[in-house]
Amino acid sequence: MPHVMIDYSPNLEPLLDMAALCDALRRAAGETGVFPMAGIRVRATACTHVSIADGAPGNGFVDISVRLRGGRSDAAKQAATQHIFAAAEAFCAAHMTRHPFMLSMEMRDIDPDLSPKASSIRRFLPEEMR
Repeated sequence: MPHVMIDYSPNLEPLLDMAALCDALRRAAGETGVFPMAGIRVRATACTHVSIADGAPGNGFVDISVRLRGGRSDAAKQAATQHIFAAAEAFCAAHMTRHPFMLSMEMRDIDPDLSPKASSIRRFLPEEMR
């Protein structure tokens, strides 16, 4: 874990490189030391229908949701939240200075008893990333 899910307004497609944002957040999650690299999954989805603030068509948003298996301390989650959000802010900073834009993030636990997992990823990663 974690699952990092990015919802964003479709008007950002030509303005922000979403694949690069996914990669930046993947790296940031790994840097926290809270999440094993083998479990990090990042994805971005353009929201088909949006209405933001005053409804102006240039308004945009990126909303980051991080779900992770329960069991980490509040301090570890808070530090990870701050680090990942700082990476998102840095990535979006130039856009935010030129366009009306909202950036948000939420981290929440998944109940491990209600979230079965199966994966072969670790077998294919270098030992230091498992």
